[in-house]
Amino acid sequence: MSKVREQYEAFPYPERDPEEERKRLITGSPSLPQEVDHFVFGGQRDWSKPLRVLVAGGGTGDGLIQLTALLTQYGKPYEAVYVDLSEASRRVAEARAKVRGLENIRFVTGSLLDAGAFGEFDYIDCCGVLHHLPEPEAGFEALRGALAPGGGMGFMVYAPYGRSGVYPLQAAFGALYGDLPPKERIAKAREVYERLPEGHPFKANRNVNDHKSGDAGFYDLLLHTQDRAYDVPALLDVLERTGWALSGFTVPALYDPSRLADVPEGLGEPEWMALAEQLLGTIRTHTAYAVPKAEARGPATGKNRNLVPQIKGVQAAQLARAVAQGQKVTLGSDGLSEVLTLPKEAAPLIGAVDGRRSLAEIAQVCRADPIGFGALWGKVEAKLAPWGMLLYSSVLR
Repeated sequence: MSKVREQYEAFPYPERDPEEERKRLITGSPSLPQEVDHFVFGGQRDWSKPLRVLVAGGGTGDGLIQLTALLTQYGKPYEAVYVDLSEASRRVAEARAKVRGLENIRFVTGSLLDAGAFGEFDYIDCCGVLHHLPEPEAGFEALRGALAPGGGMGFMVYAPYGRSGVYPLQAAFGALYGDLPPKERIAKAREVYERLPEGHPFKANRNVNDHKSGDAGFYDLLLHTQDRAYDVPALLDVLERTGWALSGFTVPALYDPSRLADVPEGLGEPEWMALAEQLLGTIRTHTAYAVPKAEARGPATGKNRNLVPQIKGVQAAQLARAVAQGQKVTLGSDGLSEVLTLPKEAAPLIGAVDGRRSLAEIAQVCRADPIGFGALWGKVEAKLAPWGMLLYSSVLR
């Protein structure tokens, strides 16, 4: 048994209790249906057609459960295949799906490198997995080979600067305890961790906290035997070489250096985003969507008035009220923040966002002339979209 599989058989990750599915649904990026539509399908997917989904390296099931539970709730058809090398993780994911009564899911114990053998998929979820492969490039290639035309992938890979201090500890613990069984290994490592000086780069790093969430989190962060991080140039390079194109990061604001410094003109987009990552220094993961290189496209925008806007992370009515009353609203992520500034005239537009009305219908409800609406909505999009709060999708219609 490989060291990686041995780890996840001993400590399925992330730690989840299937009974918790009766009380809450864990949501996040990637694989929120609205986000998938926004970044992969230009906000224009026909949701009456089944979404063929591959969850590659599904772990204990967060991405799988989120996507299939929400599609079930919305009454949208899907067919999902879950693949993971750990039988212990698979059992947790299966139990979570059973508690929720989710159907049309095929569970497979296996490798994502065999993705092409499971069929052809409209959407692939691969969150926190590719960076743990012996050859991550092979993983990117395998998933590209399993993608249907017009489809895309939501993924997360580690980033280096926000994980300061992690890799020296991984190396040291590997040298000390690499031959021990997982449970002995973690016991020894925890003893040493408690003796580390407070000035240690890892202990001074406030960006990572998985080690505080239990044994599975501690092991995955500090004892993993196969772990690499990608800065922006390295990520764009591996996508390019394996037939992918970046559609967009889920929080584009983090990749905008002009929010922190006056930036010289003439930088290309790769250099622009790389500079932002270096300046910010807190990005610990890159969460993004990719599409086939031959079909390169970016996320949806409000230039198409037939698209349906969605507000993520806050109730539209609550946000509209704050804008109308001139209240201070702070937007932020990974230590970067911005105070939302919008004209009060934008409040009715935001308040009319219900996940079902198109932009054209919102303009009609608000009795706005097309030109004035376009200018005002452009300001809303310019403020909310960089923080991942404005998406376009008709999944609720």
